[in-house]
Amino acid sequence: MEENVLELRHICKYFPGIKANDDISLTLRKGEIHALLGENGAGKSTLMSMVSGLYQPDSGEILLNGEKVSIKDPHEACKLGIGMVHQHFMLVGVFSALENIILGEEPTGLFGYIKPVEAREKLESLCEKYNFHIDLDEKIDDMSVGEQQKVEILKMLFRDSNILIFDEPTAVLTPQEIDDLMISMKNLAKEGKSILFISHKLNEIMAVSDRVSVLRKGRCVKTLETKDTTEEELSRLMVGRDVQLVVQKTEAKPGPDVLTIRNLTVFNQEKGKDTVNNVSLSVRQGEIVCLAGIEGNGQSDLIYALTGICKAKSGEIILHNVKNPRFSEKKKEEREKAGEEYEEDPYTDVHLEKLSIRERALAGLSHIPEDRHKYGLALDFSLQDNLVLQRYFKKPFSFFGIRSKKAIREYAQKLIDQYDIRSSLGANTTVRSMSGGNQQKAIIGRQLDLGAPLLIAVSPTRGLDVGAIEKIHHQLIESRDSGKAVLLVSLELEEVMNLSDRILVMHNGKIVANLNPKKTTVEEIGLYMSGAKVQEGLGE
Repeated sequence: MEENVLELRHICKYFPGIKANDDISLTLRKGEIHALLGENGAGKSTLMSMVSGLYQPDSGEILLNGEKVSIKDPHEACKLGIGMVHQHFMLVGVFSALENIILGEEPTGLFGYIKPVEAREKLESLCEKYNFHIDLDEKIDDMSVGEQQKVEILKMLFRDSNILIFDEPTAVLTPQEIDDLMISMKNLAKEGKSILFISHKLNEIMAVSDRVSVLRKGRCVKTLETKDTTEEELSRLMVGRDVQLVVQKTEAKPGPDVLTIRNLTVFNQEKGKDTVNNVSLSVRQGEIVCLAGIEGNGQSDLIYALTGICKAKSGEIILHNVKNPRFSEKKKEEREKAGEEYEEDPYTDVHLEKLSIRERALAGLSHIPEDRHKYGLALDFSLQDNLVLQRYFKKPFSFFGIRSKKAIREYAQKLIDQYDIRSSLGANTTVRSMSGGNQQKAIIGRQLDLGAPLLIAVSPTRGLDVGAIEKIHHQLIESRDSGKAVLLVSLELEEVMNLSDRILVMHNGKIVANLNPKKTTVEEIGLYMSGAKVQEGLGE
């Protein structure tokens, strides 16, 4: 019989109006990677938060190496050899990697003086052992997301943790960083570390785990040996029905251009250089254009300039055929001022590059942002207030500056039901307390319901389970088929191939390929993404 290092028996946890964990029992073996699979809000993170000491169970037992334990706080969990890498990293941006790792566990000498040399030697030994390549003196703010995650893992290893909990560890990583993490997890397991791996990505679970426990609506429905199951069975157990893993769509019927970008250059002040270099592209009515590329090659700054988060250095961003009296009147005034004739026309082309974020939204641009906390949500507002963030000043939500709470509540409930947004207090829930997946569903529901002619979706399914991904993919295809233009940015190459009608690949701030998904492969896209290949006439 294999040795259990951790055992959970009949664990229950309640929050106001919701039973997050309902009589859950599972075991973790020494040197095992045990995956926890479940929908957003299924109770995975809550369960692991009790193992790591953030919460305490309302009933049930936790056994460590056969001994019953009470884990009162994270410090107690750390002393017991339990560490957790959270979905949103717990790091101090202005501190170096070394300073973050030893924070709270600083090795000290006589009179309490910190001994960084001793810590550095231990960390360099750990980096060599687990093949981690990071600069211990580099500031966290200057590191890639993948490097920051390695710092979080080193924090656990520095404290000699033997049980490592990874909460949605790949949600913010590039494909290359995901591969590195999978290798690191396997190496850790070989060294005798036991890993609890929270995920809803079926391919990753199949690739790296030894066993998988499936949670649904707070209950553990089944634990299986990974080698004895399939992605189809796991998805069915997770959502309680068959899930369509391949996107079903008809041939696109593109219309006229909705968005035109001409010779756009963006200067990034932090990097001190142009990160978008003379980029031109268009997105037509009734098509999904995907912008693919390795993170850090200009996609983010291109989207920031397009949506108004940052200013473009030069170039034009044009939204065509905007039907809004605000912009028609503005164009009329400009023509009359210039002494030119003007024919009445409800439709006008609008240059976005000098407009504010709100003005761009009023013109017909909808944005699902890359960083939901920074750009997508007011975390300390209620769910219902977040769902009307771009509409609260319009009827029926506001009359002469006075908000209609009834209209806001009814509209919020409609989106909650439509997008299956789960939270403890419904529309009144503070968004900060919601799971990452449900926060994402709130943003997607709000932005899709605007019905804007142009939708910019950046990693829209990041952090979502297969059931929610299936629904969002269907909604994006519906938007396309209803005549909307969709500019999709995704690091998931499978998603890129499934959803897009055209693929634009960015490398080093330039478009290096314009591809038909039916006539290319993931491998070829990877060559363009890495810069090993450039289409003739592009990327110059």
